[in-house]
Amino acid sequence: MARGTIAKVVRDRGFGFIRGNDGKEVFFHRSGLIGMNFDDLEQGAVVDFEVEKGPKGLRATNVRNASASASSATG
Repeated sequence: MARGTIAKVVRDRGFGFIRGNDGKEVFFHRSGLIGMNFDDLEQGAVVDFEVEKGPKGLRATNVRNASASASSATG
């Protein structure tokens, strides 16, 4: 699982971009969020995610709040 930050949220279209720790940006769609509300996302939020090949290139899936991921892994 990769870690990154929300770089941009396009609220009216239901998608955004995550900047991974490697500096590359990956597309995500609101349907790829786990346990997060798209309308509550803010730029700079730290998230964990997986990357898969989509019809138009790479996209982030299973996007979840990094602090929630860390607490579930330890407890």
